[in-house]
Amino acid sequence: MRAACRQSVRTAMLILGLVAASTAVAEPPERQEREALRVCADGNNLPFSNQAGEGFENRIAEMMAEDLGVPLTYVWAPQVMGFVRNTLELRVCDLIMGTPAGYEFVQNTNPYYRSVYSLVVPEDSELDVTRLSDPAFEGRRIGVVAETPPAVPLRRSGARIQGYPLMVDTRVRAPVRDAIEDVVSGHTDGAVLWGPLAGYYAARQDPPLEVIPLVDDDTGAQLDYRITMGVRHGEPHWKDWINDFIDRHQAEIDAILADYGVPLLDRRGRLIEAGQGEGS
Repeated sequence: MRAACRQSVRTAMLILGLVAASTAVAEPPERQEREALRVCADGNNLPFSNQAGEGFENRIAEMMAEDLGVPLTYVWAPQVMGFVRNTLELRVCDLIMGTPAGYEFVQNTNPYYRSVYSLVVPEDSELDVTRLSDPAFEGRRIGVVAETPPAVPLRRSGARIQGYPLMVDTRVRAPVRDAIEDVVSGHTDGAVLWGPLAGYYAARQDPPLEVIPLVDDDTGAQLDYRITMGVRHGEPHWKDWINDFIDRHQAEIDAILADYGVPLLDRRGRLIEAGQGEGS
């Protein structure tokens, strides 16, 4: 009898210890009031964001802060490995403006845009294709950022790849700008880049480069992505507020993205022509 009692006491103490330990590591409760909209962002990453507030994510964040009625503040960090861990997870900020749908390190909001990898070529180029399997790529020197989805299909099509690094400290290097400059100089015949980057940098050349969204690709590579905002796991009310904001301001968001030349796709993956809008 005494042995059974001692065992019961030990079991009870073990349970209490586990409860105490789980309480000690539990996440703090979700904040209900916000004194500021605290955004985690790369300070040198146009067209998305920079410290001068010139990116489209900056402009959308300004709309959000105004809607919340609070100041907008930033925590600047290069968007390299460890970005989420060193910003959002440390609770020094509450929002990442651009994360692909399904990105497991954050809780994704609803998407606020969908874009696609695009071919950037000179205006007078004969390379007018909308799929990576097109035989016209054979023998052409094409710029592509290493480890991005277009790289393998381009090689299979016989393109000569000019590679640029993927993970860089944007304070030091600008591989996409390098890729665009190589197209302008004629070092490459074209470049296949993520849509927002392609549209933004192509429009800023003199003369502007042509952007061809790869909407007819049949290689099986994932070239289009839905982009969400990222918040911490366990913050459903914050996520719900942002989803409501996106729903109420989608037309204004689309207009901002159009200003930056972002190729936009509708829910069915079809290209949205300038001025058309998702609901047209």
